[in-house]
Amino acid sequence: MMEYSGIGGFIVLVLDIWALVSIVGSHRGTGSKVIWVLLVLFLPILGFILWLFFGPRSKRI
Repeated sequence: MMEYSGIGGFIVLVLDIWALVSIVGSHRGTGSKVIWVLLVLFLPILGFILWLFFGPRSKRI
């Protein structure tokens, strides 16, 4: 099991809170928001990285 501690854990916490606030404030549908919130909550680092690249602000081709 991974353990977060010190400044690294604080940075992950701040980034995840920023992602959650952005997700909830986005204009996406409720289902999309719920999936992103659960992903960020259960996989803090990977969920944030995925949201950063593929989240609500990403452009679809």
